Amino acid sequence: MSAELLNRNRGGAAKAAAPDLVGGPSDRQTWSLLARSHDLARAGKHLEAPDSYGVILTGDRGIGKSGLARAVVASLGPKIHSLQLRNTLAGGQTPYGCLGFLLARLPSEAVSTPTGILHSVTSLIRAEAAGRQTVFIVDNAGGMDPMSTGVLLNLMATGTAKVIATVQRASDLPADFHRLVLEGQLGEVHLNTLTEEQTKQVLGSVLGHYVSSTLVGSLHSAVGGNPMLLHALLDEQRHSGNLVLNDSVWTLRDRIKLEGATVVEDFVRSRLAREPQTNRTVIEILACAQRATLVDLAAIFSTETLVEMEESGFLTIDRAGEHWVSLRDPYLGEVVRGWLSTRRRRELWLMLLGPKEPELEGLAPQDLLSYAAWMHACEDEPSPSPAHALAAGRAALDDYDPNFAIQCTLSLDPKDPEWVPGQRVKAAAYLMLDLPLHAAQALDEVTEDQLAALEPVEFAEIMAAKCQAMTWIDGRSGMVPGVIAEANAALDDMEARAGHGARAFRLARNRMRLCNYEYQTYMGEYARIIEDLEAELQQDPDFDREHWLRSGFFLIEARCILGRELEAQQLARSMSQALREAGSPAPLEEALARHAFLALLLSGQWRKCIELMRRAPSQPSRLQFRGAITELGIGLAYAYAGKPSSAIEPLRSAAAQLELRPAMNLVKVAYAATAFAYAQLGNSLEAGRYLDLYRTCRGTGTYFSESVAGFCADMAGRWMGDPDVKQRLLAKVREDFDNQRFTTAGICLFGATVEGTDAEYRLLEDIAGHRQGPLAEISGQLARGSLGRSSKALLAAADAAAALDLLVVEARCVAMALDFARDAGETTTARTAQLRLERLEQSVSALPIQPRSDAPVLTERERQIAKLAGKGVSNREIAMDIGVSVRTVEGHLYQVFTKLGVSSRGELNGLL
Repeated sequence: MSAELLNRNRGGAAKAAAPDLVGGPSDRQTWSLLARSHDLARAGKHLEAPDSYGVILTGDRGIGKSGLARAVVASLGPKIHSLQLRNTLAGGQTPYGCLGFLLARLPSEAVSTPTGILHSVTSLIRAEAAGRQTVFIVDNAGGMDPMSTGVLLNLMATGTAKVIATVQRASDLPADFHRLVLEGQLGEVHLNTLTEEQTKQVLGSVLGHYVSSTLVGSLHSAVGGNPMLLHALLDEQRHSGNLVLNDSVWTLRDRIKLEGATVVEDFVRSRLAREPQTNRTVIEILACAQRATLVDLAAIFSTETLVEMEESGFLTIDRAGEHWVSLRDPYLGEVVRGWLSTRRRRELWLMLLGPKEPELEGLAPQDLLSYAAWMHACEDEPSPSPAHALAAGRAALDDYDPNFAIQCTLSLDPKDPEWVPGQRVKAAAYLMLDLPLHAAQALDEVTEDQLAALEPVEFAEIMAAKCQAMTWIDGRSGMVPGVIAEANAALDDMEARAGHGARAFRLARNRMRLCNYEYQTYMGEYARIIEDLEAELQQDPDFDREHWLRSGFFLIEARCILGRELEAQQLARSMSQALREAGSPAPLEEALARHAFLALLLSGQWRKCIELMRRAPSQPSRLQFRGAITELGIGLAYAYAGKPSSAIEPLRSAAAQLELRPAMNLVKVAYAATAFAYAQLGNSLEAGRYLDLYRTCRGTGTYFSESVAGFCADMAGRWMGDPDVKQRLLAKVREDFDNQRFTTAGICLFGATVEGTDAEYRLLEDIAGHRQGPLAEISGQLARGSLGRSSKALLAAADAAAALDLLVVEARCVAMALDFARDAGETTTARTAQLRLERLEQSVSALPIQPRSDAPVLTERERQIAKLAGKGVSNREIAMDIGVSVRTVEGHLYQVFTKLGVSSRGELNGLL
């Protein structure tokens, strides 16, 4: 197949895909072209090779082999005469089984002998092909009967036809076909599942707009990268209304549920139809349990059954540890679970686990969640014990599944000892769902008597949870310090009455201190807590490791905001190592990532910000509740780096998702950052639209998120020429400076001094002296260069910005250096700065400032002559080359030397 034809088919598929796949009937051939373009090209190359008999497509069942085979043939156009052969179980046991439709068209005397059949079939095919190349598409080639195999081999050997056949493994082919593969006369293309990046590319081509990471990750995970199931599930999500286009961004309203997904269910049914009942029972058990040890399964089923199912691609068996067995394709388990009745689930549970509840201590979080879900599905049976229900709720929170966490706690009774901590789990789940009022109501259900009866640590946890909920409720955040004070007083009273050990009260007070650190961080009062946080770091980490870790996380943020940026980054690295040693529970990982991101962003380490965001866990449950935050972080990093073209898509995606699933009032950050990115691109219309959305947002976030949102909104206004921006930025600078928040003060002042006064530059230099790291160096050099009109200092600032790949900052420093160099008559420095600025203009959307005086303008003829002279061409040769006199060349060179301030031809080399 020619590259031109492939590209033409690929382009047509991309244009037609959106209406076919998302607005009308499914077109699997088009989908194959999009999802398998590389495999399509390889198969076509094998098929068109003169010395090739064709190509074999191998891969797991349902991977899309048949669709790709038809797409390959269709891509070759009308020059191909194609015939479809299908092998069935019955056909494989019947002579000429898959050729029956051809034999039916032959005269009766022609089918009396094998030789007659062979000659007649050959003649029939050649007559119908009318000079075109014939290609047989053979589905399930491993099931061909020997007589059909012989006919096809003869047709290939005589050049009458070529074959494109599908089979799971090449070794499953008839022996003669397999020999041709080994000898290279039949090519082989093995189809793998799509990677997540390939899934994103296909969805982008099909849907025609930006596709959110939540949608990509959820769909990819749901079907394990199977392109045909991906196609089917995409259609199912559209019909169910779960797939939505919000502000030109495709995303999901809710989690993907395979139950009721007709095409996927049909595929699973057909896949299991030929399996014996024993195999189906294994699949049903693993669908409910998600995993089981090989020992437990071997006690119920034969080892041969399990080995055969692994070889058939149903199971995956871990070779280490307890040899856990699970379904290789998770979607298989989800679909099968939807079929099972309550009674059948109960039978399977008794078969694997017996009548006793498993020991809680021996259950890993994954097994605990599976057990709890299994029990909740057995509606006519008792619920899990209170201890199991509470543990499952906590595990569900760690797994980013707040809805299941709430479901687990609903089975708890107020009389149970686990009910109060269960309410705390419920409140945390509601906060994850951005429902702080519900969280507060759940905690308010705990009575005074119940509070009085609590152990000190649980009492502190409940009070801290109340503070967390109140912080996010409009008008209640100011009440938090009073609640903290009341809790501490109550702990004092409890300790005075004794009854509990000193360790318990120390742990409880640790929890209240963390609550205070969280609140002060929310308010931006870092200077008030920095000494206490430094003291926490000196404590024994083994006494209360989570408290020590979380105190360290808050200290990362405090150090960064207060100007100690390098110390913050070093601490983040230390905390990351300590967290790995602690086992990396998900909530702690997310907390560290949040604080480390802040330290990296405000220190100019935008590449590390993106790396950090992309390392976030990608399980579907996390994507649903944190996917938008991941994209927001990536977009913010690009926007702060002055790379608006890269920032737009993730920021718009984050905004669209946060509109559907709010989180921590971060949608205003997404709006403001998107406006900033559009403003940098010069798109005032879109920038203004997002600024309007930002201004309509209600509620407040943390100090950091509010600071970022306000800075982005103001910088968007500055790029759009808003005259009031400077005063707003300076007001923030004064407030931050008064509260020792030197890093954010310095960033705001850097933006405010695009056209700054000497007093503002002196303040910028002062603030830079309170900070650490390369951004402080850039600010200090910029201030000193501006105050001293020093091009050298400004170019040093530009070099520091270039080291961080902050091109917009670099361009600002170079433009100012150019002006000062010209003013001082520093011709060499001016030439260097001019050339550097011209190069930067190719990389940045727009310069943040323009040099006061324009660069010398050469005429077209002067530029032509200067380029030749710089390469060492003599005046006479230049004159002959361009058809002018030598005197004219000399005159033009005199003008060039004067305008550019050079004194020799050698200085022209590389200048233009």
